[in-house]
Amino acid sequence: MSAPDGSPVGAERTIGQLFASATADMSALVHDEIALAKAQLRQDVKRGATSGGAFMAAGVLLLFSLPMLNFALAYGIHTWSDWNLAVCFLLSFAANVLIAGLLALIGVVFAKKAKQGRGPQKVAASVKETAGVLQNAKPHPRPERPALPQDRAPQAIEAVARSSS
Repeated sequence: MSAPDGSPVGAERTIGQLFASATADMSALVHDEIALAKAQLRQDVKRGATSGGAFMAAGVLLLFSLPMLNFALAYGIHTWSDWNLAVCFLLSFAANVLIAGLLALIGVVFAKKAKQGRGPQKVAASVKETAGVLQNAKPHPRPERPALPQDRAPQAIEAVARSSS
């Protein structure tokens, strides 16, 4: 039986070998995480495109149904009020213009708020601040380890490790 780096189990490995093994494992882990993120992003984009297509189809259908709504509104006003049919169509048109104006006003308000927002800049500043703090951080002092008793010496631990593998 051997370790992942090919050395036999129980054999002493140098710190360099351990560090190289840990570095290789971390690199593989990072690459796997990136591949997972790409796969999840692809799936999210596919779902978003499907959702966008459905919303677009609903919008087109609604757009094509608006003339029928206008005719129904005009004929409904004519039925209830007995006014001239031309006046009823003008009132229907005025109602559409009023609704479009309100929606445009809402759009302008939200566009101004979006332009004033500094979300990405705030995030970038926060990341820079965190990096600055971490660069100046010092590790916590570690307490000194007490000497191992004679029966727990490294030779005894190594012998147990060899016998159990």
